[in-house]
Amino acid sequence: MCGIVGHIGPKNSVDVVIEGLRRLEYRGYDSAGVSFLDEKNQLHLIKKEGKLQNLIDALGDTQFTAESCIGHTRWATHGGVTDENSHPHMAGRISLVHNGIIENADVLRADLKEKGFQFLSETDSEVFLAIVCTAMDSGLSFFDAVTTSFKKIEGNSAFVILSADEQELIALKRSAPLVCGTLKSSQRAMVSSDAYALVGLVDKLYFPEDEVVCRVSHTSKEMVQFFELDGTPSSRFDIKDQEMSLDSTDKGNFEHFMLKEIYEQPALIRSLSQFYLNGEGLKAIEEMKALGPKKVHISACGTAAYAGSVIRDYIEGLARIPANVELASEFRYRNPIIGKEDLGLFISQSGETADTLAAQELCQENNVSTLAIVNVEGSTLFRECDKNLLIRAGVEIGVASTKAFTQQALTGRLMVAGLKGELADENLKSGLIKKYNLLAERIDQLLENCDYIKDIAENIYNYKGYFYTGRGQYYPISLEGALKLKEIAYVHAEGYAAGELKHGPIALIDENMVNIAIVGPELYDKTVSNIQEIKARKGKIVTIGPKGDKGLEKISDFYIPMDFEGLEELAPLYVNVANQLLAYYMAKFKGTDIDKPRNLAKSVTVE
Repeated sequence: MCGIVGHIGPKNSVDVVIEGLRRLEYRGYDSAGVSFLDEKNQLHLIKKEGKLQNLIDALGDTQFTAESCIGHTRWATHGGVTDENSHPHMAGRISLVHNGIIENADVLRADLKEKGFQFLSETDSEVFLAIVCTAMDSGLSFFDAVTTSFKKIEGNSAFVILSADEQELIALKRSAPLVCGTLKSSQRAMVSSDAYALVGLVDKLYFPEDEVVCRVSHTSKEMVQFFELDGTPSSRFDIKDQEMSLDSTDKGNFEHFMLKEIYEQPALIRSLSQFYLNGEGLKAIEEMKALGPKKVHISACGTAAYAGSVIRDYIEGLARIPANVELASEFRYRNPIIGKEDLGLFISQSGETADTLAAQELCQENNVSTLAIVNVEGSTLFRECDKNLLIRAGVEIGVASTKAFTQQALTGRLMVAGLKGELADENLKSGLIKKYNLLAERIDQLLENCDYIKDIAENIYNYKGYFYTGRGQYYPISLEGALKLKEIAYVHAEGYAAGELKHGPIALIDENMVNIAIVGPELYDKTVSNIQEIKARKGKIVTIGPKGDKGLEKISDFYIPMDFEGLEELAPLYVNVANQLLAYYMAKFKGTDIDKPRNLAKSVTVE
């Protein structure tokens, strides 16, 4: 969701913060702004709705001399998309940026208005600024005003507050992402909602726990200090070296990050297999057997939830352990039946998805073991779960997830190998390695010869609506395929179990509707029968099916041939790459913003 970057150091802070915000554009946003102290210790505020370039244009060619700055990219929650509602918010000699939602903002706002505070925006974020200012007017120090005010708000939030008088930043959070960083060689300190903003700018990363206050200042011996809310020093934070590379934030020869990330998948699959089956990750997979759950509760959101459905089929089909998939936003509210011998499995690219974190917390409170399949080491989900399996996808810039889905599902398959104790048998282990390499090879071949998918996209991108259908292990892929098309092409698309079409949705089928039908070797006859039902009602048929199947090609308007031989349970991940390419090219013909789709955020850190 919202992107936060703060900086104190000798290099022009405005330039550093703008660079950080540029890196966070992939998260999705609708406005941007900065607040900074100049060489005369005057506090400035510049913010604009729309793209970051609007803010850069507003800054103009003026060379600001600033050694402290905070910046923000906003994804609107409270209040419309306007300059006034953009962040930072400023009052007197204080400005702040915020990620999250203050749940009791309306009550607090009413009280503050009665006390005479003049609000300039509709946001809940300005409410916190008002509380801090009111507390300071009553005589509290900047530090005490911030911590006292933080205790009054409800909900998940992260704040970075800049004080002109103290010439320091204070950052703190509750169930929202926040990372601090330092570069000792240049006396630079930074804070952000996303470690990617700090790549190449710091060499140490600090991950504070909830309600730990991070104080960043020129004046102290240590530029970054950590305190509890009562002002006592805190040790509740993790430290790690900054090891990420900027390579992943470069599109290279690709037109879009999404396409680049689709093409990265074969190499990532090989690397994942090598790491967990032949490398240092082997121990983590072997330790899965000791979990021995009676039942697995899989909780995730969006694309990660569909990866969870693929993993559920692995858990039940291969390990024969009962498993269910729940949307994290529903799981926590329906009073689920969870036992101490169960396992909570949580899937997230960012590790900061608010609903998934809340579901994990519910399991933790009920003494249920928790395991994360996650991409970001050091993220909140990574730190909170008992065990973690990293999907090792690298930075995913495209808002619509591609490589993360593949890596999540494949990491789940490795987890199941651990649960079953497969890796103790060298033949089974060797067979799994070969299967992963075969999947990578097949995807390579698909990517090398995909012009026909682009041609299909050009023929169908202007139809009224799209039904993705699949049966068995391909049903989750139909759901994910439809989601991908909705996200980036802005068209109506639905994923269905093919056998369910006749139970209602078939009423929508006519010559203006397209069926993307996934046909694998399993349940072949039944799936073909479902295609015939749509064809009889004049629906356009795009089939993703076995290569060389002339009969299936004949009943299809367009055909995407797939070589399923030897892939077995990994075949859905192969099909999904074809879906990704089809969605990408349809969006390209539509002329949409593929990497940064409207209204979407990469990391959904509020409910």
